[in-house]
Amino acid sequence: MKRILPFLIILSVLGVALGSAWYLKRSSNSGPGSASGSSGSTGRTRPAPALTAPGAQPPHAMGSTNAPATIEEFGDFECPPCGQFHPILKKIHEEFGDRLRVIFREFPLVPTHQHAVAAASAAEAAGMQGKFWDMHHLLYENQKTWHEAFDVRPIFEGYAKQIGLDVENFKRDINSDFVAGRITEDGKRARSLNVAGTPTVFLNGRELPFETIMNEGKLRATIQAEVDAAKR
Repeated sequence: MKRILPFLIILSVLGVALGSAWYLKRSSNSGPGSASGSSGSTGRTRPAPALTAPGAQPPHAMGSTNAPATIEEFGDFECPPCGQFHPILKKIHEEFGDRLRVIFREFPLVPTHQHAVAAASAAEAAGMQGKFWDMHHLLYENQKTWHEAFDVRPIFEGYAKQIGLDVENFKRDINSDFVAGRITEDGKRARSLNVAGTPTVFLNGRELPFETIMNEGKLRATIQAEVDAAKR
């Protein structure tokens, strides 16, 4: 099973191949500020389809389930704009606290990013030991380092040790059916929501424009508007 696991994962995300091609074409035609923008850069929000796949359950989430604002991000750990979005969202989540719930969905863009599936698998394997967010943060904060590596396995195993994981279990879990299944389920949800690039972000079920999520001030104001609306 382990020998065919990479092929199963790749098959699960083949549905985004056309979206990835669109994403690359758009990147080449965009200005420096949005060179690798997501499919959300439409300049307006649009509602999610009524029928959507649930994604991996339970989702990786931070914050109260009763929060008036919920952000659901579809991300790729090797995606440069995702790496740029990470500190923005992290800071805003700290500011809003229990008023904002953050959900992360795996959406590795293959074959565009050669280490994306390995990184997603590392995060999911860490999640099996209760350390998904610890690995999530390390992967984004050190993206430039491992992105350029030929073999990321020893790097990710080093991260596992750094955050206190049982490394042997981590090495086993990273190639498990369970991890592959979670990535597959998030991919199904992404396709059901017409996600075509990363980062794609939904706020209370509505997709936000790329220009909004990459601008800390705009994103903060948009979330605050949802919080205020919940008080009325």
